[in-house]
Amino acid sequence: MDRITPDRPHALHDAAATRHIEQRLQQSLPPYTLMQRAGHASARLAQALAPHARTLWIACGPGNNGGDGLEAAALLRQAGRPVRVTHQADPARLPEDARIALQRAREAGVCFGPPPAPGSLTAQDLAIDALLGIGAAPDRADTGLQHSLAALAGCGAPILALDIPTGLQADTGTVNPKLIAPSQGGILASARFHAQYTLSLLTLKPGLFTAQGRDMVGAVWYDDLGSRAQQDPPTAWLAGAATPERRLHASHKGSYGDVAVIGGEGLARAGRGMTGAALLAATAALHAGAGRVLLALLDGNTSFHIDTAQPELMLRSAGALDLRHGAVVCGCGGGDAVRTVLPRVLDEAARLVLDADALNAIAADASLRRQLARRAGAGQPTVLTPHPLEAARLLGQTAAEVQADRLAAARRLAEDCGCTIVLKGSGSIVAAPQRLPSINPTGNALLATAGTGDVLAGMVGAGLARDDDAFAAAMAAVYRHGALADHWPPGAPLTASALARRQ
Repeated sequence: MDRITPDRPHALHDAAATRHIEQRLQQSLPPYTLMQRAGHASARLAQALAPHARTLWIACGPGNNGGDGLEAAALLRQAGRPVRVTHQADPARLPEDARIALQRAREAGVCFGPPPAPGSLTAQDLAIDALLGIGAAPDRADTGLQHSLAALAGCGAPILALDIPTGLQADTGTVNPKLIAPSQGGILASARFHAQYTLSLLTLKPGLFTAQGRDMVGAVWYDDLGSRAQQDPPTAWLAGAATPERRLHASHKGSYGDVAVIGGEGLARAGRGMTGAALLAATAALHAGAGRVLLALLDGNTSFHIDTAQPELMLRSAGALDLRHGAVVCGCGGGDAVRTVLPRVLDEAARLVLDADALNAIAADASLRRQLARRAGAGQPTVLTPHPLEAARLLGQTAAEVQADRLAAARRLAEDCGCTIVLKGSGSIVAAPQRLPSINPTGNALLATAGTGDVLAGMVGAGLARDDDAFAAAMAAVYRHGALADHWPPGAPLTASALARRQ
């Protein structure tokens, strides 16, 4: 059993792949073996998490996830631990293994009864969610399951979810509204029901690490139950830290590439000033290790002459840039003005990062979309860094549809555009044609502030200037971007300008 940390990559398997692995193992192992292993792993982690618990309460559902909980209950009772079970199931309709687990729990003397009263458990106790796992949710609202979920949320003890928190979709990280209803402001009720710990059994599931998953699962532990499931073809990867760059003594600024940042529509043109976005991207590229950074503001640099704090930034007009070398970051704060430079950028840039208004312009202009396709056909490295609404515009969908299945949306966009895609958000996804997508494990809500996306675009540009592999450059930048937020000084505000410099 291991605790999942973001220092190394991990294979992820969706529900279909997990069931295939489970079926294969069940054919090769004696009956009930997998449930015994799952129960043993669950009981072992429960005892480690709550060694002084006065009560270990397990909410068990009607399927094999409930059977895992029942087997854990039997083992905990045999070990002399104070365990009680609420069983939301008709014993006559249980799967065979779950029926055996129920009998074992009864024979061990486990106490069965209703959920504990709200607030009756304490922080030293433990509640275990064994209601559904990756099992199919009911077709209609199930009052018994909802009652158990409400009891879990209000019990007062930390929650350990077995396999996956009930109501969370294993493949997408979204919640089932039949079990967990949305609350005011669009913030899901996962803010009220979430696990402090999740023990993922047999495989690691993508939904644990993206969308609402990261809010609901807490610390993730993993036990493959002896399956060696990591050797099976994965659905996606949970990214690990990139190998640190080794810079040779015998190198110079040309060894690390040029980044040209084009964006920042001016106040005089649009009635709004967005030069800050381009400056943030340029600052980030500079601090991420680019050899040189050239900044071309789309107001012709009339509103910006020199940043005395960063005199290293070299001002250029967009028309004077040689786009055939290094990397171009285009679109940050570009407004409508970016449309005038995009045809040339798409045609000439050797390596290209497209963000923000450049993405919106491409979504609205079929000729620009065709130019993007030609870049893909010519093998020119290109990275798109959309947030969900920008991705939705490119896909002809709504942002809600993108968020409903982030992995599928990123894969589709990568294939449609022939580019590397960074779909930003909780558990940012990096996807590219004919490659398994990667979910980023770093980052937190400190990044939910204006300008951090511009910083990421600049960081991707710096990596791309040094490396033709757009996928690797994107993954390394996304990981580092999130890791900076994860190690931010406690209590200090995170601003995009501070983030751009803290590398």
